[in-house]
Amino acid sequence: MSQLFYTLPKRLTVSPSPPLLHFNYRSSRTRLVCSKMPTESSPSPLTHSITIPSQLSQPVHVVAAPGLSESDFRCAVESTLFKQWLKNLQSETGILANGDMLLKQVLIQGVDMFGKRIGFLKFKADIFCKETGQKVPGIVFARGPAVAVLILLDSEGETYAILTEQVRVPTGRVILELPAGMLDDDNGDFVGTAVREVEEETGIQLKLEDMIDLTAFLYPSTGCKFFPSPGGCDEEISLFLFRGRVDKEIIMQLQGKETGLRDHGELIKVRVVPYRELWRTTPDAKVLTAIALYEMASKEELLPSRT
Repeated sequence: MSQLFYTLPKRLTVSPSPPLLHFNYRSSRTRLVCSKMPTESSPSPLTHSITIPSQLSQPVHVVAAPGLSESDFRCAVESTLFKQWLKNLQSETGILANGDMLLKQVLIQGVDMFGKRIGFLKFKADIFCKETGQKVPGIVFARGPAVAVLILLDSEGETYAILTEQVRVPTGRVILELPAGMLDDDNGDFVGTAVREVEEETGIQLKLEDMIDLTAFLYPSTGCKFFPSPGGCDEEISLFLFRGRVDKEIIMQLQGKETGLRDHGELIKVRVVPYRELWRTTPDAKVLTAIALYEMASKEELLPSRT
Protein backbone atom coordinates (compact mmCIF):
# COMPACT_ATOMS: atom_id res chain seq x y z
CA MET A 1 0.00 0.00 0.00
CA SER A 2 1.38 3.41 -0.91
CA GLN A 3 2.28 5.62 2.01
CA LEU A 4 0.76 9.09 2.21
CA PHE A 5 2.70 12.18 3.14
CA TYR A 6 0.63 15.08 4.47
CA THR A 7 2.28 18.47 4.30
CA LEU A 8 1.40 22.11 3.98
CA PRO A 9 0.98 23.19 0.34
CA LYS A 10 4.20 23.99 -1.49
CA ARG A 11 5.54 23.78 -5.00
CA LEU A 12 7.24 20.59 -6.14
CA THR A 13 10.25 20.28 -8.41
CA VAL A 14 9.68 17.45 -10.86
CA SER A 15 11.51 16.21 -13.91
CA PRO A 16 9.50 16.98 -17.05
CA SER A 17 8.46 14.29 -19.46
CA PRO A 18 9.42 14.53 -23.18
CA PRO A 19 7.75 17.54 -24.81
CA LEU A 20 4.53 17.35 -26.75
CA LEU A 21 4.80 17.14 -30.51
CA HIS A 22 4.58 20.58 -32.04
CA PHE A 23 2.71 21.23 -35.25
CA ASN A 24 4.56 23.52 -37.61
CA TYR A 25 2.23 24.75 -40.31
CA ARG A 26 3.44 26.34 -43.51
CA SER A 27 2.45 29.96 -43.78
CA SER A 28 2.02 31.93 -46.97
CA ARG A 29 3.14 34.98 -45.01
CA THR A 30 5.96 35.42 -42.57
CA ARG A 31 4.24 38.06 -40.47
CA LEU A 32 0.82 39.36 -39.57
CA VAL A 33 -0.44 42.13 -41.78
CA CYS A 34 -2.49 45.06 -40.54
CA SER A 35 -3.66 47.35 -43.30
CA LYS A 36 -5.90 50.41 -43.10
CA MET A 37 -8.63 51.82 -45.31
CA PRO A 38 -8.37 55.42 -46.42
CA THR A 39 -10.54 56.57 -43.50
CA GLU A 40 -9.38 56.06 -39.92
CA SER A 41 -12.88 55.13 -38.78
CA SER A 42 -13.00 51.94 -40.86
CA PRO A 43 -9.80 49.93 -40.39
CA SER A 44 -9.57 46.62 -42.20
CA PRO A 45 -9.38 43.51 -40.00
CA LEU A 46 -6.13 41.82 -39.11
CA THR A 47 -5.66 38.77 -41.32
CA HIS A 48 -3.29 35.87 -41.69
CA SER A 49 -3.14 33.03 -44.18
CA ILE A 50 -1.92 29.50 -43.49
CA THR A 51 -1.55 26.40 -45.62
CA ILE A 52 -2.16 22.98 -44.11
CA PRO A 53 -1.08 19.70 -45.73
CA SER A 54 -4.57 18.25 -46.01
CA GLN A 55 -5.74 21.08 -48.33
CA LEU A 56 -2.64 22.50 -49.97
CA SER A 57 -4.53 24.22 -52.80
CA GLN A 58 -6.91 26.07 -50.47
CA PRO A 59 -5.23 28.24 -47.82
CA VAL A 60 -7.05 28.96 -44.60
CA HIS A 61 -7.82 32.60 -43.84
CA VAL A 62 -7.44 33.57 -40.18
CA VAL A 63 -9.19 36.84 -39.30
CA ALA A 64 -9.31 38.93 -36.12
CA ALA A 65 -12.69 39.96 -34.77
CA PRO A 66 -13.28 43.73 -34.40
CA GLY A 67 -11.58 45.07 -31.28
CA LEU A 68 -8.96 42.31 -31.03
CA SER A 69 -5.49 43.82 -30.70
CA GLU A 70 -2.66 42.93 -33.05
CA SER A 71 -0.61 41.49 -30.17
CA ASP A 72 -3.48 39.24 -29.04
CA PHE A 73 -4.08 38.15 -32.64
CA ARG A 74 -0.42 37.30 -33.10
CA CYS A 75 -0.34 35.37 -29.81
CA ALA A 76 -3.45 33.43 -30.82
CA VAL A 77 -2.12 32.37 -34.22
CA GLU A 78 1.25 31.37 -32.76
CA SER A 79 -0.15 29.68 -29.65
CA THR A 80 0.19 26.00 -28.84
CA LEU A 81 -3.60 25.86 -28.36
CA PHE A 82 -4.27 26.92 -31.96
CA LYS A 83 -1.49 24.81 -33.47
CA GLN A 84 -2.68 21.73 -31.57
CA TRP A 85 -6.23 22.28 -32.82
CA LEU A 86 -4.95 22.41 -36.41
CA LYS A 87 -2.97 19.24 -35.77
CA ASN A 88 -6.04 17.49 -34.35
CA LEU A 89 -8.01 18.37 -37.50
CA GLN A 90 -5.53 16.38 -39.58
CA SER A 91 -4.95 13.46 -37.22
CA GLU A 92 -6.08 9.93 -38.02
CA THR A 93 -9.51 10.61 -36.52
CA GLY A 94 -9.50 14.30 -37.47
CA ILE A 95 -12.27 16.16 -39.24
CA LEU A 96 -10.12 16.80 -42.33
CA ALA A 97 -8.53 13.35 -42.43
CA ASN A 98 -10.65 11.76 -45.19
CA GLY A 99 -10.98 14.84 -47.38
CA ASP A 100 -14.76 15.21 -46.99
CA MET A 101 -14.51 18.50 -45.08
CA LEU A 102 -12.90 21.83 -45.89
CA LEU A 103 -11.65 24.49 -43.46
CA LYS A 104 -12.08 27.91 -45.09
CA GLN A 105 -11.74 30.52 -42.36
CA VAL A 106 -11.07 31.00 -38.66
CA LEU A 107 -12.33 34.08 -36.80
CA ILE A 108 -10.28 34.77 -33.65
CA GLN A 109 -12.75 36.32 -31.20
CA GLY A 110 -11.04 36.51 -27.83
CA VAL A 111 -7.85 35.82 -25.89
CA ASP A 112 -7.34 35.53 -22.12
CA MET A 113 -3.73 35.68 -21.03
CA PHE A 114 -2.41 33.79 -17.99
CA GLY A 115 0.75 35.78 -17.42
CA LYS A 116 2.80 35.49 -20.61
CA ARG A 117 0.90 32.54 -22.06
CA ILE A 118 -2.59 32.13 -23.46
CA GLY A 119 -4.95 30.51 -20.99
CA PHE A 120 -8.17 30.60 -22.98
CA LEU A 121 -8.74 31.14 -26.70
CA LYS A 122 -12.14 31.70 -28.31
CA PHE A 123 -12.63 31.37 -32.07
CA LYS A 124 -15.12 30.36 -34.77
CA ALA A 125 -14.12 27.95 -37.55
CA ASP A 126 -15.91 27.80 -40.90
CA ILE A 127 -15.77 24.11 -41.86
CA PHE A 128 -17.89 22.88 -44.75
CA CYS A 129 -19.02 19.48 -46.00
CA LYS A 130 -17.75 19.28 -49.59
CA GLU A 131 -20.65 17.09 -50.73
CA THR A 132 -23.53 19.20 -49.42
CA GLY A 133 -21.88 22.60 -49.00
CA GLN A 134 -23.33 22.82 -45.49
CA LYS A 135 -21.32 24.40 -42.69
CA VAL A 136 -20.89 22.35 -39.51
CA PRO A 137 -21.08 24.00 -36.04
CA GLY A 138 -17.67 25.47 -35.32
CA ILE A 139 -17.57 27.65 -32.19
CA VAL A 140 -14.48 26.71 -30.17
CA PHE A 141 -13.43 27.49 -26.60
CA ALA A 142 -9.83 26.29 -26.45
CA ARG A 143 -8.11 25.71 -23.13
CA GLY A 144 -5.93 22.68 -23.84
CA PRO A 145 -5.01 19.61 -21.79
CA ALA A 146 -5.63 19.15 -18.08
CA VAL A 147 -5.22 16.52 -15.37
CA ALA A 148 -7.32 15.27 -12.45
CA VAL A 149 -6.61 12.81 -9.64
CA LEU A 150 -8.89 10.34 -7.87
CA ILE A 151 -7.40 10.00 -4.37
CA LEU A 152 -8.68 7.01 -2.38
CA LEU A 153 -7.57 6.66 1.24
CA ASP A 154 -8.29 3.63 3.40
CA SER A 155 -8.84 4.25 7.10
CA GLU A 156 -10.31 1.91 9.71
CA GLY A 157 -12.17 -0.25 7.20
CA GLU A 158 -13.61 2.64 5.15
CA THR A 159 -12.36 4.02 1.81
CA TYR A 160 -12.56 7.79 1.42
CA ALA A 161 -12.30 10.02 -1.64
CA ILE A 162 -10.66 13.45 -1.44
CA LEU A 163 -12.55 16.26 -3.18
CA THR A 164 -12.11 20.00 -3.44
CA GLU A 165 -14.93 22.49 -2.91
CA GLN A 166 -14.53 25.33 -5.38
CA VAL A 167 -16.40 28.43 -6.52
CA ARG A 168 -17.23 27.91 -10.20
CA VAL A 169 -18.57 31.16 -11.63
CA PRO A 170 -19.58 29.70 -15.06
CA THR A 171 -22.05 27.38 -13.32
CA GLY A 172 -23.12 29.91 -10.71
CA ARG A 173 -22.50 27.24 -8.10
CA VAL A 174 -20.02 25.86 -5.60
CA ILE A 175 -18.92 22.46 -6.93
CA LEU A 176 -17.26 19.42 -5.35
CA GLU A 177 -14.53 18.24 -7.72
CA LEU A 178 -11.48 16.06 -8.04
CA PRO A 179 -8.18 17.91 -7.51
CA ALA A 180 -7.37 19.08 -11.03
CA GLY A 181 -5.55 21.65 -13.09
CA MET A 182 -4.40 22.77 -16.51
CA LEU A 183 -0.94 22.05 -17.87
CA ASP A 184 1.14 25.12 -17.15
CA ASP A 185 3.55 24.73 -20.07
CA ASP A 186 4.19 22.87 -23.31
CA ASN A 187 6.34 20.10 -21.81
CA GLY A 188 3.49 17.61 -21.50
CA ASP A 189 4.38 16.70 -17.90
CA PHE A 190 0.98 15.24 -17.04
CA VAL A 191 2.06 13.22 -14.01
CA GLY A 192 4.12 16.04 -12.53
CA THR A 193 1.24 18.47 -13.02
CA ALA A 194 -1.16 16.06 -11.33
CA VAL A 195 1.10 15.70 -8.29
CA ARG A 196 1.61 19.45 -8.05
CA GLU A 197 -2.11 20.24 -8.31
CA VAL A 198 -2.93 17.74 -5.55
CA GLU A 199 -0.43 19.36 -3.21
CA GLU A 200 -1.62 22.90 -4.02
CA GLU A 201 -5.31 22.05 -3.64
CA THR A 202 -5.27 19.57 -0.74
CA GLY A 203 -1.89 19.79 1.02
CA ILE A 204 -1.26 16.09 0.26
CA GLN A 205 2.17 15.26 -1.12
CA LEU A 206 2.15 12.30 -3.50
CA LYS A 207 4.99 10.43 -5.18
CA LEU A 208 5.20 10.30 -8.96
CA GLU A 209 5.76 6.54 -8.97
CA ASP A 210 2.54 5.91 -7.03
CA MET A 211 0.30 7.52 -9.65
CA ILE A 212 -1.76 5.25 -11.92
CA ASP A 213 -3.00 6.66 -15.23
CA LEU A 214 -6.62 5.49 -15.52
CA THR A 215 -7.07 7.01 -18.98
CA ALA A 216 -4.14 4.92 -20.23
CA PHE A 217 -6.51 1.90 -20.15
CA LEU A 218 -8.59 3.42 -22.95
CA TYR A 219 -8.00 2.28 -26.54
CA PRO A 220 -5.18 4.20 -28.30
CA SER A 221 -7.67 5.56 -30.85
CA THR A 222 -9.16 7.72 -28.06
CA GLY A 223 -5.83 9.45 -27.45
CA CYS A 224 -6.02 8.03 -23.91
CA LYS A 225 -7.75 11.19 -22.70
CA PHE A 226 -11.39 12.10 -22.20
CA PHE A 227 -13.31 15.15 -23.44
CA PRO A 228 -15.80 16.51 -20.85
CA SER A 229 -17.53 18.88 -23.30
CA PRO A 230 -16.49 18.22 -26.93
CA GLY A 231 -19.45 20.15 -28.37
CA GLY A 232 -17.79 23.46 -27.52
CA CYS A 233 -14.43 22.93 -25.80
CA ASP A 234 -11.17 21.25 -26.78
CA GLU A 235 -10.22 20.39 -23.17
CA GLU A 236 -8.88 16.84 -22.86
CA ILE A 237 -8.24 15.37 -19.43
CA SER A 238 -5.89 12.70 -18.16
CA LEU A 239 -7.25 10.97 -15.05
CA PHE A 240 -4.91 9.53 -12.44
CA LEU A 241 -5.48 7.32 -9.41
CA PHE A 242 -3.72 7.30 -6.04
CA ARG A 243 -4.49 4.71 -3.35
CA GLY A 244 -3.12 4.94 0.17
CA ARG A 245 -3.75 4.19 3.85
CA VAL A 246 -3.89 6.78 6.63
CA ASP A 247 -4.93 7.09 10.27
CA LYS A 248 -8.40 8.44 10.99
CA GLU A 249 -6.77 11.54 12.45
CA ILE A 250 -5.52 12.52 8.98
CA ILE A 251 -9.03 12.15 7.55
CA MET A 252 -10.36 14.48 10.24
CA GLN A 253 -7.58 17.00 9.62
CA LEU A 254 -8.29 17.07 5.90
CA GLN A 255 -12.04 17.65 6.26
CA GLY A 256 -12.77 21.34 5.65
CA LYS A 257 -9.13 22.37 5.32
CA GLU A 258 -8.71 25.66 3.43
CA THR A 259 -6.13 25.39 0.65
CA GLY A 260 -5.34 26.65 -2.84
CA LEU A 261 -3.24 29.50 -4.15
CA ARG A 262 -5.06 32.37 -2.49
CA ASP A 263 -3.13 35.01 -4.40
CA HIS A 264 -4.48 33.42 -7.61
CA GLY A 265 -8.06 33.60 -6.38
CA GLU A 266 -8.29 29.91 -5.48
CA LEU A 267 -10.72 29.68 -2.54
CA ILE A 268 -10.63 25.94 -1.97
CA LYS A 269 -11.80 23.71 0.84
CA VAL A 270 -11.02 20.01 1.11
CA ARG A 271 -13.98 17.66 1.48
CA VAL A 272 -13.66 13.97 2.41
CA VAL A 273 -16.43 11.67 1.17
CA PRO A 274 -16.88 7.90 1.68
CA TYR A 275 -16.14 6.29 -1.69
CA ARG A 276 -19.36 4.26 -1.58
CA GLU A 277 -21.29 7.57 -1.66
CA LEU A 278 -19.08 9.38 -4.17
CA TRP A 279 -21.09 8.57 -7.31
CA ARG A 280 -24.16 10.41 -6.01
CA THR A 281 -22.36 13.26 -4.20
CA THR A 282 -21.35 15.58 -7.04
CA PRO A 283 -22.23 16.44 -10.65
CA ASP A 284 -18.55 16.88 -11.54
CA ALA A 285 -17.86 14.98 -14.79
CA LYS A 286 -14.28 14.27 -13.70
CA VAL A 287 -15.52 12.45 -10.60
CA LEU A 288 -18.10 10.40 -12.47
CA THR A 289 -15.67 9.48 -15.25
CA ALA A 290 -13.00 8.53 -12.72
CA ILE A 291 -15.43 6.21 -10.91
CA ALA A 292 -16.35 4.49 -14.19
CA LEU A 293 -12.72 4.00 -15.21
CA TYR A 294 -11.68 2.84 -11.74
CA GLU A 295 -14.52 0.36 -11.42
CA MET A 296 -14.01 -1.10 -14.90
CA ALA A 297 -10.23 -1.29 -14.48
CA SER A 298 -10.77 -3.06 -11.14
CA LYS A 299 -13.30 -5.46 -12.65
CA GLU A 300 -10.91 -6.42 -15.47
CA GLU A 301 -7.98 -6.68 -13.02
CA LEU A 302 -5.92 -4.02 -14.79
CA LEU A 303 -4.79 -2.19 -11.66
CA PRO A 304 -1.49 -3.01 -9.94
CA SER A 305 -1.76 -5.19 -6.86
CA ARG A 306 -2.11 -3.31 -3.58
CA THR A 307 0.74 -4.04 -1.18
